[in-house]
Amino acid sequence: MIDKEKAKLNMKRQWIKFAIVTALYLLFLIWVKSWLGLIVVPFIYDAYISKKIRWQWWRDSEKPIRVLMSWVDALIFALVAVYFINIFFFQNYVIPSSSLEKSLLRGDYLFVSKLSYGPRIPMTPLTMPLTQHTLPIVNSKSYISWPQWDYRRVKGLGHVELNDIVVFNVPSGDTVMKADQYQAQDFYQTCYAYANQNYGKPDSLVAVLNPQQQWDYYHSLLATGSVMIKQNEGEFGKLLWRPVDRRENYVKRCVGLPGQKLEIRNQRVYLDGKMNKEPDNVQYTYWVKLQPGVVFSDNDMVEMDISVEDYNAFNQNGFLSLTNRAYNMLRQRKDLVQSIQPVSDKEFADNSKLYPLTGYHHWTRDNYGPVVIPKKGMTIKLDMKNIAVYERPIRIYEKNKLEVRGGKIYINDKPATQYTFKMDYYWMMGDNRHNSLDSRYWGFVPEDHIVGKPIMIWLSVNPENVGPKIRWNRMFRWVDNIK
Repeated sequence: MIDKEKAKLNMKRQWIKFAIVTALYLLFLIWVKSWLGLIVVPFIYDAYISKKIRWQWWRDSEKPIRVLMSWVDALIFALVAVYFINIFFFQNYVIPSSSLEKSLLRGDYLFVSKLSYGPRIPMTPLTMPLTQHTLPIVNSKSYISWPQWDYRRVKGLGHVELNDIVVFNVPSGDTVMKADQYQAQDFYQTCYAYANQNYGKPDSLVAVLNPQQQWDYYHSLLATGSVMIKQNEGEFGKLLWRPVDRRENYVKRCVGLPGQKLEIRNQRVYLDGKMNKEPDNVQYTYWVKLQPGVVFSDNDMVEMDISVEDYNAFNQNGFLSLTNRAYNMLRQRKDLVQSIQPVSDKEFADNSKLYPLTGYHHWTRDNYGPVVIPKKGMTIKLDMKNIAVYERPIRIYEKNKLEVRGGKIYINDKPATQYTFKMDYYWMMGDNRHNSLDSRYWGFVPEDHIVGKPIMIWLSVNPENVGPKIRWNRMFRWVDNIK
């Protein structure tokens, strides 16, 4: 009896030691930005855990307990291994939208490498493993917001390069409306539009406002809209704040690097005055008028890569998203098409949603900028003409107090005519240029939002009723080969 009590006491002591060692290791991994932490793991396991702790006590138990615990042990090991791999090495990601078509398609399953740019140390440590932000079935938060750890990234194999396809946390996803029909919408755009609908001025009056008036007008509408949405909880649902690493994952192409001056002229992206190479499968929208009594057949849609989503938009609005190849094929089909014309900037109503929402610059989705993309250590001069562009990086991402009073800019209560940035920023855009919510709508992507680099399509499931259910020709394709 005494021996059993001693054995139990010894087991408790061993588990206490194990907990201490584990905690010390986690602290070590958090504070040391090096792969050394990952190398140390096997040695801790081999030298201490496997020899000192009898955690497979169940092997000597009776059969029902032994069988049950063998399954529990295998399950825990698998979950821990997958979770560890998911954080530091690879993550599975499925393309949810058509913003990168026809480069990446809806239903493409990707291996996303965390090693390529360096894995982020978790910023929200108290998170249910293998979930992004919501628990399935119960539809509740899968994380606890406190504590929040500072942004740290282990050194990776490389850096984000121009025209890389990148997975990142969407910057505007910090505040989410819980109602199902609004969860995918940009909270800030919704606030502005909701207040503008009720208290906004005519566009002709807004257009003649000076930068200070534009600033005041925008922020008053944003504040008013936020209050209105909070008061209409029945329609919009409760507001939910999400930490950086718990925000929705997006995948886009990086078309602008830190320190570059980006401008979009007549749909083409220019960097430091030179035109950037367009993706091979870039898409734009065209007004298409079919011959009387003619419709697209399934073969036509497959041949020209017209998705059901695009076809539905065509039936509703009269325009189609087409690659250059599909456009040239369709233009030659006189039996099918009566006329085909590009959709112009002036015909696009959503230009009012572009970043920054103040609208002072009168930019459009096809003619945007120029803007200088902030780089770590870069100092940019600030004035009333560009403060709206850099307000969010300075105030939200780099956590400064920013105000404009009497036409003067104040950062942390001190007059400011310039600002030195603490992080690198990137400009992300979809290849489906006229059907993509990207940096034109929510601005720069900070480095602490970068998740990883897609490296391979391991499965491609067609979510539409046209074409094969499994896209066998896309399976096990390297994403780097998709230009």
